[in-house]
Amino acid sequence: MFGITLRKKQRKVFYRIVLASVITIALVLCSYFGLISVGDDIRPKVMFVLYLVPYLIIGYDILIKAAKGISHGQALDENFLMSVATIGAMVLGVTYTGDYDEAVAVMIFYQIGELFQAIAVDKSRTSISKLMEIRPDTAYIEEDGELTEVDPDEVEVGTVIVVRPGDRIPIDGTVVEGSSSLNTSALTGESVPRDVTEGDEVLSGCINLSGVLKIRTSKEFGDSTVSKILDMVENASNRKATTEAFITKFAKVYTPFVVVCALLLAIVPALVQLGIGADPEYQMWIYRALTFLVISCPCALVISIPLGFFAGLGGASSNGVLVKGSNYLEALSGVTTVVFDKTGTLTQGVFEVSDVICNEVSRERLLEMAAAAESSSPHPIAASLVRAHGMDIDRSRVTEIQDIPGKGVIAKVDGIDVAVGNTKLMESMGIACDAPSAMGTTVFVAIDGRYAGSITISDVIKPESRRAIEDLRKAGVDRTVMLTGDSENVARKVAGEIGLDEVYGQLLPGDKLDRLEEIMGSSKGSVAFVGDGINDAPSLVRSDVGITMGAIGSDAAIEASDVVIMDDDPRKVAVAMGISRKTMRIIRENIVFTLIVKFGFLGLAAIGYVDMWLAIIADVGVMIAAVLNSARALRYRWNR
Repeated sequence: MFGITLRKKQRKVFYRIVLASVITIALVLCSYFGLISVGDDIRPKVMFVLYLVPYLIIGYDILIKAAKGISHGQALDENFLMSVATIGAMVLGVTYTGDYDEAVAVMIFYQIGELFQAIAVDKSRTSISKLMEIRPDTAYIEEDGELTEVDPDEVEVGTVIVVRPGDRIPIDGTVVEGSSSLNTSALTGESVPRDVTEGDEVLSGCINLSGVLKIRTSKEFGDSTVSKILDMVENASNRKATTEAFITKFAKVYTPFVVVCALLLAIVPALVQLGIGADPEYQMWIYRALTFLVISCPCALVISIPLGFFAGLGGASSNGVLVKGSNYLEALSGVTTVVFDKTGTLTQGVFEVSDVICNEVSRERLLEMAAAAESSSPHPIAASLVRAHGMDIDRSRVTEIQDIPGKGVIAKVDGIDVAVGNTKLMESMGIACDAPSAMGTTVFVAIDGRYAGSITISDVIKPESRRAIEDLRKAGVDRTVMLTGDSENVARKVAGEIGLDEVYGQLLPGDKLDRLEEIMGSSKGSVAFVGDGINDAPSLVRSDVGITMGAIGSDAAIEASDVVIMDDDPRKVAVAMGISRKTMRIIRENIVFTLIVKFGFLGLAAIGYVDMWLAIIADVGVMIAAVLNSARALRYRWNR
């Protein structure tokens, strides 16, 4: 239909619409040109039987749904309203109006509206259901020189799997042999392939474009990125936004209210006429009441609001942003303050040693002892020290490791006490240290209780970070803040280069959460926290909206955050907010437009200025307009 691919059920409805329309038009033309020659006394009954054919063709499923609703004690829905209104119109055709085309037309146009809704939902679902295609059905293991196909669920952690060109990576892991380019668009929304080689970590769901890869799995299939994403998407629709929940409750009150009003409209005016001695016009008031029922159907609100959120979620996912539910999509629209973590969020998180100052020890000795003490830590600074040392470290040399949060590490290396950390660690040990001369993160090293020197590690600001802050201001954010455990000097330097409004450095994990609480207390709107999803989990949970940057492979990231950006581009924060605000604007438009038209036509129907034809235009026309408007949330373009 007009270039749109219809599912089997939708094609069936479309054929019923066409058939019922053709029969109805034929009956109208035959009646108009006098081609149906029957006596006036039986004409209404004959026409009733003839029009009953297209009526049942187009409306039998609505009647069945209404009957089921009544039997289940849930009568007051749109199917009940359509059934009562059209059956009443058919009966009035026999006894009063002599017209049946209105009743059939109501059903035809209602089904057209339902078809438009189904097509719009499918279009919205497509953006999200594309993610469902990223779940691989098979994995390949090499045995005796041949590839054996296995179920990914059966692959154990540490198994080496083979991924051929054109295949999807089934399980997260590390490349142990081969090099290739990966299509990551299903995960990140980015079309540029990512090159990988031996030693690189890869995520399930990516497509291998060129060379054969051998990957050592790091997770079970159920814990892999692709499974986490699909679980999150499947559960997103269960988290209703405040607006969506309100509309559902509104419809439950609104529908019985208008049914009572229709009953009063059918009875009270006629009784008033009877009371004042006039002839009661029962048929006329019943006809107006039925028209009132057709107009009052709340389907435009009940359908378009959830569809708007669904389309917004689909539009976000197509841009590489996963929102866990429509409640979080709505919350994003009210964000006026965005708080960032620094490392891995605004900076690349790749630390390199940029300066070494020695005190009575050689550079090699200083780096060796610092790297050995930090060799068991997962912190990026520890990894940079190990890389700078450049040699494998025998961890059996390192004992009595003490990881002191917010300060550093104390350990014994070859039986010698080694302390590596910030000035707070040195002060707690009563060791005097020099002030750092280079810009960056400086760690101080004490060997055998004596100050041995300092090592400065520098992080690199992401090239997109400054643009991200500019985009947030354009999106309506009036306050940007950075919280970091790094030194004040480094924090201010990064904030100045990026253009942040406020910055707080040298924060312990608990201090960061306390500072976030203060910011939330002074903010005019909602506060979003953007972090890596692991170290910042408490802040992600506490904020109004927690956003994880580039940590889609982390279980902690997915659990703690409300929104997951599937690459490390900080500009996507503004994209997520833009999609949210566009979605909420569309939903507000639908609510205002629908209610104005509905109540306007209800008033006109009550005083007799609207007949059944205009009623169906008011109902189905508004529904189609609202549904098409909701579908706009699928499309969001941002300047990359």
